[in-house]
Amino acid sequence: KSAGESFLMNGYALNTGRAAQGMPLKVSPAKIACLDFNLQKTKMQLGVQVLVSDPKGLERIHQRESDMTKERIQKLLKAGAIAVRRVRKEDMRHVAKATGATLVSTFADMEGEETFEPSFLGSADKVVEERIADDAVIMIKGTKTSGAFSLVLRGANDYMLDEMDRALHDALSIVKRTLESNTVVAGGGDVESALSVYLEYLATTLGSQEQLAIAEFAESLLIIPKVLAVNAAKDATDLVAKLRAYHHTAQTRADKKHLSSMGLDLSEGKIRNNLEAGVIEPA
Repeated sequence: KSAGESFLMNGYALNTGRAAQGMPLKVSPAKIACLDFNLQKTKMQLGVQVLVSDPKGLERIHQRESDMTKERIQKLLKAGAIAVRRVRKEDMRHVAKATGATLVSTFADMEGEETFEPSFLGSADKVVEERIADDAVIMIKGTKTSGAFSLVLRGANDYMLDEMDRALHDALSIVKRTLESNTVVAGGGDVESALSVYLEYLATTLGSQEQLAIAEFAESLLIIPKVLAVNAAKDATDLVAKLRAYHHTAQTRADKKHLSSMGLDLSEGKIRNNLEAGVIEPA
């Protein structure tokens, strides 16, 4: 579909379908068990041996193993459960956290029986399998904790989706960093230019080899506004020179301190107050 048909879902989306076709497409309300082990035969621990003197005995063991797996799957089908297999560890942890379930790594109890505590179950308003493009996706909607949301991206092709994924990841990372630092600064090459001007002046006050290192660092900071201007097909040399002049004035004249928020306007190819224009980034 088109990118405009992407949506935000209250819950968790698993990029996989049901384990068997006989399972229902929807369970509502749903109880959720997170099993982090194989329902097929269990491997013996190291050092455990099974001695079989009769070849028919070996056949019986194999038969019992495949019957156990069949039995378990049939029980799930009869109970009207949706089972999803080969779920990634990371997804499993997220589902457990969102639904209040506990990850279970074995059914065995102290008596050697197989049991499952009801307290290990998580809950959700509904679990439903929906088709998105060619894939079946399991949606866990209305999870117990409100912190779980999934973004389902739609796009014309894989390249477009990859681009959208990257752009969203960047945007979310910026929001995260803003929340962490709790302060913002003007963007568009503003901070880098201000630091460059400040450090260049600082370098001239030092009478040691440090002067060269600091001057070089001041110069290297200008790469950011230069690259921004070049990417926008503007005259980088002209814009960076103007930007530095503004910041020099802001730092040397008390009545011009408001110029410290000047950064690049890349649509118009000029210098503007980026704080007022709303171009900001996390400190």
